Amino acid sequence: MAEAVLIDLFGSTLNSQKNYYQTLLKTLNAVQYHHAAKAKFLCIMGCSTISCERSCDHDTYELETSNGLSAILREFETVSNPSMAASLYTIKQKIDEKNLSSIKVIVPMYRKPLMKAFIDQLFTDVYNFEYEDLQVTVKGGLLKQSTEINVITTQELEAVQNEIETYLRSLPALKGELTIITSPLISADIFIHGFTTRTGGISYIPTLSSFNLFSSSKRRDPKVVVQENLRRLGSAAGFNVKKFYRIKTDHASDVWVMGRKEPESYDGITTNQRGVTIAALGADCIPIIFADPVKIACGVAHAGWRGTLLGVAMATVNAMIAEYGCSLEDIIVVLGPSVGPCCFTLPRESAKEFHNLDPECVRLFDSSNPYVDIRKATRILLEQGGILQQNIRDQEQGLNLCTSCHPDKFFSHVRDGFNFGTQIGFISIRE
Repeated sequence: MAEAVLIDLFGSTLNSQKNYYQTLLKTLNAVQYHHAAKAKFLCIMGCSTISCERSCDHDTYELETSNGLSAILREFETVSNPSMAASLYTIKQKIDEKNLSSIKVIVPMYRKPLMKAFIDQLFTDVYNFEYEDLQVTVKGGLLKQSTEINVITTQELEAVQNEIETYLRSLPALKGELTIITSPLISADIFIHGFTTRTGGISYIPTLSSFNLFSSSKRRDPKVVVQENLRRLGSAAGFNVKKFYRIKTDHASDVWVMGRKEPESYDGITTNQRGVTIAALGADCIPIIFADPVKIACGVAHAGWRGTLLGVAMATVNAMIAEYGCSLEDIIVVLGPSVGPCCFTLPRESAKEFHNLDPECVRLFDSSNPYVDIRKATRILLEQGGILQQNIRDQEQGLNLCTSCHPDKFFSHVRDGFNFGTQIGFISIRE
């Protein structure tokens, strides 16, 4: 049984019938009879068809109805917005507030393809949708389930996408202004770069709010929301979001040299192409930026504890040397915000490799879960690889804060669990 039931009356033709109110009443009675016991959320979308006006606080409704509709309508929430995108996004927020996932959509058969197109864009695989026809029989008021497969045209799908994008652009930023942290060591005349925080976006799920920059089928933040956050970042930083590439994390040390065949997964990217922005993800793992102002080349890497030990940072440096003729003494490396040794622990067997690298990388080594400093380990490995000490920035203001200790500034897997948001480190060569 569905946890939430949505009745689509958006643009319904029911009001052209002489027995409109009786028909609508039968529909709502049938929904309540079949779903009220299980469903925690009953909702009508498009209440203009039943002469509904909403108050400013969105809690009180003034309804002009007849034939007993008033009583049963109290059991339903009603959402009315000028667009489908706005209505469904409002409903999604209500569903997410209740942490519901199983949703039945009762929709006129001719609108099912359109409704599904909106839902496919605004929801992820976390949600399970079932569709049922809004087709009320005169005798029983029962709902008949549709088995027909309808297809939306390319033009209609583009219209859906445009409506959603336009609506998301209109939403205000949450939790403060968009903030980009930069390093003075990287030349702003040659490169556009920075590290994001968690403020200034439109993601509203608590652990993903607000500037989440990664969408997963297992989380509630859809790609369209992440893409809008990215658009705002590109506008603020000055890069082209159409030429934006993220790493495909495997927690290893493979590096994609742009221009060559793209691997299935990689934790580093290098490029010397102007106008292309590359980015490393982070939510406790370290997003690392590399810049060579002499050969005009750059790179990014994602370094978790496994990637750190596997040498992903130096693998990215070596790719820049091999591909672009960079020199070790010219490469600048900036470590973005990550979990600190105050909050990050590993089983003793895993921590042993960090202890072997340098005992100062581990605290309380004799305990079952010692504290590990992946930032110090990364610096040590970079210095051992030949990067100049003064060209490594791992303690710059704002970037050296522990992600787990600062929930107002950063996302954190350690702190927030599986449904964590993601910040990034990014860099591009100016055109």
